[in-house]
Amino acid sequence: MKKLFTFLILIIAALVLCACSVRKEASIKEVTFWTLQMGDYADYMYKVIRAYEKENPNVQIKWIDVPFSEGEKRTLAAVMTDNPPDLINLNPDFSALLAQKGTLEEIDEEAVSEFNPEIINALKYNDKLYSIPWYATSAITIYNKELFEKSGIIRLPKTYKELGAISEKIKQNTSAYAYLPTITENDTMIKILNKYGVTEDFTQAKPVFDMYKDLYQKDFIPKESITFTLREALEQYMAGKIVFFQGGANFLTMVKENAPSIYEKTDVTEQIKGPVGQNDFSVMNFVIPLRAKHKKEALDFCLFLTNAQNQLELAKMTNVIATNDEALKDSFYNDYSTLESKARSISAKQIAKITPQLKQRRNQKEINTLVNTAVQSALLNKNSVDNILDKLNKDMKNFL
Repeated sequence: MKKLFTFLILIIAALVLCACSVRKEASIKEVTFWTLQMGDYADYMYKVIRAYEKENPNVQIKWIDVPFSEGEKRTLAAVMTDNPPDLINLNPDFSALLAQKGTLEEIDEEAVSEFNPEIINALKYNDKLYSIPWYATSAITIYNKELFEKSGIIRLPKTYKELGAISEKIKQNTSAYAYLPTITENDTMIKILNKYGVTEDFTQAKPVFDMYKDLYQKDFIPKESITFTLREALEQYMAGKIVFFQGGANFLTMVKENAPSIYEKTDVTEQIKGPVGQNDFSVMNFVIPLRAKHKKEALDFCLFLTNAQNQLELAKMTNVIATNDEALKDSFYNDYSTLESKARSISAKQIAKITPQLKQRRNQKEINTLVNTAVQSALLNKNSVDNILDKLNKDMKNFL
């Protein structure tokens, strides 16, 4: 009888322990978290995840890294299900599309008070915030000091108008082109027009179209300006065929590795502006699907991942620009001792002036195509600029 009693006690104890374990496991919330091609920084990602889980033992982070090429397709499929990821890394254009479809959770602006306010404002859709910024880039102007000195020009150009005005002299004195504007690649021309304050009435784009047509027809910019990509333009810079190249600070690494002799002659300055005076930038952000099961925990983890300390650590590994205001104040973004640090510091300071920012619209790719076709027609002299812009205006109104 005594043995039976002992046996029953042991069974009851085991059941109690089992029940406690089940309750403990049930209380742990698993937050599924997607990033875009961050596998090279797995050590950093897991370090942040472990630190967060240590502070929040009731949350477990399940990290899945998605290839860039599959990000939009997989996200679109996932957010329509009843079990989407809790937190997804996307670009703002696609995030805006999901917001239009009503598939994203709105973010309380008080939660993102630590972030650069201009970036937060740029991420809004219909004056509501649906995403949290992670990291940014802002193009700088990379230029060949030797060729620039050879041109006989003293002052570096700061605007498209100034750059256009010196293109003839550069060509005459160096045999190189001033630059190769990839004006029919994606939204390049749209961004240039935005710097001129042109967003709706495209007849106002006449000075810009006239300028590029004149440069193209006189062979002061390469014929490839209407066909080349940014990467191909970089190759022209590395071959010493163009003086100025505008792109992210990360392109300096490519120049250093692939054209060391050109790198030795390279310097950097601010990106080329229009009369409005703002800078272009790109940003990667996070969104929380409306149907996510752990929204509160997803937001909390996201704010931990994007806090000043963690953003700064990522920036030092990747040379991206932080979006957290506290991180942007760090001396890391005020260092001009090397070419790379100078580029990074210039790029970071440009984030303070990014408005008025171009707002993406529904079917933005089709809008880009209409504008790119118009500028190509102008450069090839297929019609007068006035007629081309009138047609563009009508096509845009019909399209929208």
